[in-house]
Amino acid sequence: MAAEPQEEAEPQEEAAPGPGPKRRDKHKNKNKKKAAPAVDESELLTVPDGWKEPAFTREDNPRGLLEESSFATLFPKYREAYLKECWPLVQKALGEHYVKAALDLIEGSMTVTTTKKTFDPYAIIRARDLIKLLARSVPFEQAVRILQDDVACDIIKIGSLVRKRETFIKRRARLLGPKGSTLKALELLTNCYIMVQGNTVSALGPFSGLKEVRKVVLDTMKNIHPIYNIKTLMIKRELAKDPELRTQSWERFLPKFKRKNLKKRKEPKKKNTKKEYTPFPPPQPESQVDKELASGEYFLKERQKKRKQMEEIKAKQADAVKRRQEERNKAFIPPKEKPAVKTKKASTEKKIDIEAIKEKVKNAKKKKLGALPEEEVKLKMAADEKKKKKKK
Repeated sequence: MAAEPQEEAEPQEEAAPGPGPKRRDKHKNKNKKKAAPAVDESELLTVPDGWKEPAFTREDNPRGLLEESSFATLFPKYREAYLKECWPLVQKALGEHYVKAALDLIEGSMTVTTTKKTFDPYAIIRARDLIKLLARSVPFEQAVRILQDDVACDIIKIGSLVRKRETFIKRRARLLGPKGSTLKALELLTNCYIMVQGNTVSALGPFSGLKEVRKVVLDTMKNIHPIYNIKTLMIKRELAKDPELRTQSWERFLPKFKRKNLKKRKEPKKKNTKKEYTPFPPPQPESQVDKELASGEYFLKERQKKRKQMEEIKAKQADAVKRRQEERNKAFIPPKEKPAVKTKKASTEKKIDIEAIKEKVKNAKKKKLGALPEEEVKLKMAADEKKKKKKK
């Protein structure tokens, strides 16, 4: 059979530096990009409702952990009785995640350690948070929730934020509110469990809620009342329901509170006024010798000095005796009498209207008020005498 003639290979053209096939590829890529459907950025940023991260299973880490990890925490004496009761439940809850728990009542500590069967590397961190919450007086029913994937915790230290103990107690009580109403409102708005105990505030819930709880607690310790933050949280809760406002700024809707210093600073009673600065030092005080030289006593003899001193002493004594005598004589000085009040004589300047008085008397007689007139009295007397005569 005759061999088929081989086709001659066409010479390949060298790629020119100018416009060629590369530019065509670029144009094709641009057309492809334009053809792709446009995706809204807000959809990429937001998590769809009802989405949950898949749980970490043994299939994700079949070989387990390489080394053993452990955490220990101390607890106060008053928590010993409660921990002793609920410790079997703690061991059972941690046993599901293959984490070993130990309670040491002598030392007053709780320890959690991983085992060979532990496959979740984050389980030991959750176990550590569980024993921390139990040590901070959080009940077991709430503390167990930390083992869930969508729950976290935050322990806020507030003891060192305020200097005075009295102001610290007042601000901590302000966080609780009357009968725990403020704390309850915060729990409802943030979906977190909050426990105020001693110098710490323990919070348990979703990450977004823990962020708000920390802000409110720190602001309260800085003398900002929690009611202001509660108001903003309520407004944010309503705004989150509107899907149109998700990508917009909420600053125009949130209230802006200004600090008002109502009390003025108290001024001190005694104001220290600074003297004018002078570069010259104050004059030197006169000594006893200088005073004697000025008065001429320095040149007197000792007898004369003693005589002068005796005269001064006698003069002082005479003044003292005189003062004592005056104080004694004060008891014998009669008090000043008050001037007698003179009775004012009835003024006869006003003229008496006799005719007006007569008219008043006539009018009084006509009226049958009080005593009877003279004529009626006489008639009654006569009638009484007649009755007596008839009886006789």
